[in-house]
Amino acid sequence: MVNLEWYRTFKAIYETGTLTGAAEALYVSQPGVSLHLGSLEAYVGYKLFDRTSRKMVSTERGKILYNYIQEALEKLESAEKHFHRSTEKDTPTISIGMCFETFQITLEPYLATLPFNVIIKFGEYPQMLADLDNGILDLIITPEKGSNKSIEYTPFSKETIVLVAGKNIDCGEFDRLLALDDMTGLEEWLSAQRWYGTTGDMEHWLRFWYNNFNKRPNFKPNFIVPNLNSIVRCLSSGTGLAVIPDFLCKQELETGDVKLIWEGRKKVENTLYFSMRKKTIYAKEIERIKEIFIKEMA
Repeated sequence: MVNLEWYRTFKAIYETGTLTGAAEALYVSQPGVSLHLGSLEAYVGYKLFDRTSRKMVSTERGKILYNYIQEALEKLESAEKHFHRSTEKDTPTISIGMCFETFQITLEPYLATLPFNVIIKFGEYPQMLADLDNGILDLIITPEKGSNKSIEYTPFSKETIVLVAGKNIDCGEFDRLLALDDMTGLEEWLSAQRWYGTTGDMEHWLRFWYNNFNKRPNFKPNFIVPNLNSIVRCLSSGTGLAVIPDFLCKQELETGDVKLIWEGRKKVENTLYFSMRKKTIYAKEIERIKEIFIKEMA
């Protein structure tokens, strides 16, 4: 009979792409991961991955197996989380979903002060909304709203998508073109600058550009970094441009390490919501989290 841990190891390798990544995700040794994979391949009778020097590439049969077991394993992991949480009588544990940058700017400095346990999850908003509905998450910080009537959305802040620059950028020509409302000149000036972007879908940048120039930009960022907070740190060195939510660089704007050069012809704004189930046993803990966000994003 096949060992369930073999499937969990296979799923981890498939999702991380490496034996090392799977070992870190499962908190086991890399030799243990290799042993589980070898045992599973021997059991099913065919290779599940092609080994390269940098990555484990799934075979077609590996892809088929993953599609068969993924949902079942996720249900088991969900059940495990529910059971674990229900046995914690003394210290409550709440699960919160949000984007990585929001966590770093707001909640991260406060974690050690909280009198309850916290599990933070990053991911796409539609999936986090589904996890909230299924009871895996207890609270989401989100700019998107779903249609489930058992979920309540409380607006608490707005973020404005703005164009910012390093403090050493000479914006004199930009300001002159802006005063003349010369959109063609503005686009040419901006296109000639050095830009920072993220490894994500660049939604903020594309939306800002289309909102002001009625088309997509005809160039790509010069530097792609892991996340928006990385962009802010890079801009603090003094050069470069980026389009980001204003609250992520609030401190740097106040100190002058980063400067705001344009909010656009029409502001691009997102409303941020606290999203939670209407019936929850963690109302007290969630209220504490809300207080932190309201304080930090005021």
